[in-house]
Amino acid sequence: MDNAVYLSVENVNLAFGGTQALIDVSFNVSEGELLAIIGPNGAGKTSMLNCINSFYRPDKGRIIFKGHDLTRLSSHRVAPLGIARTFQNIALYTGMSVLENLMAARHVHMNHGMIAGALYFGRAQKEEVENRIVVEEIIDFLEIEHIRKAIVGALPYGLRKRVELGRALALEPKLLLLDEPMAGMNLEEKEDMARFILDIHELQGTTILLIEHDMGLVMDIAERVIVLDFGLKIAEGTPDEIKNNPTVIQAYLGEEFGASPPDVVSQ
Repeated sequence: MDNAVYLSVENVNLAFGGTQALIDVSFNVSEGELLAIIGPNGAGKTSMLNCINSFYRPDKGRIIFKGHDLTRLSSHRVAPLGIARTFQNIALYTGMSVLENLMAARHVHMNHGMIAGALYFGRAQKEEVENRIVVEEIIDFLEIEHIRKAIVGALPYGLRKRVELGRALALEPKLLLLDEPMAGMNLEEKEDMARFILDIHELQGTTILLIEHDMGLVMDIAERVIVLDFGLKIAEGTPDEIKNNPTVIQAYLGEEFGASPPDVVSQ
């Protein structure tokens, strides 16, 4: 792509004891791109996302986001830079409502002091209203008005995944990291989620880095695909190039693309 590089991953290595999770992995993500990372079980996909948002610190290499070296930052300093994340295993406040979960994600955009916030006056009140408007727009966008006051822990799995996406959007991300956002969903739920992801990308212009094991969906929505296998990057290219790459076929897709690959859980 001709757009500027938003994220640069440079020769990243990560090991857990004697196990190499990532081995000299390098790639760039352009501004406004929808890039997918695929690979079999244990390929290192989730480990890569964990390095990007500083949950893990690489043993070697650098990760640069808009001039910021993420490998030098603690994880709580990543979100304010404009990076948001969803997880394989849903990480929501299950005892709180949908609205409360989304409002909680707005903390990085709230600047009022503790006293003003406690007494709820002046600037604090205005700020609360401004953030509530943003959250209500996300609720409308994700078509979850009917559950806005529902307790998250009581919701069906597919709706909880949608709420988690909403919480990530509440951070107003410049880079959105999606870790298997459609895992465990039925066909209708997957189609809805794919539509939301495409709208986030195309209508809002958000740069997206996606991990997903549904290969048909990846090939339909991704602009470019990176393939990891046992911690190594073995291929990079357009969906058509990846589908026809012999190394990828042997490592992951099977002899005939279109056959359902096994469900995987990235390490």
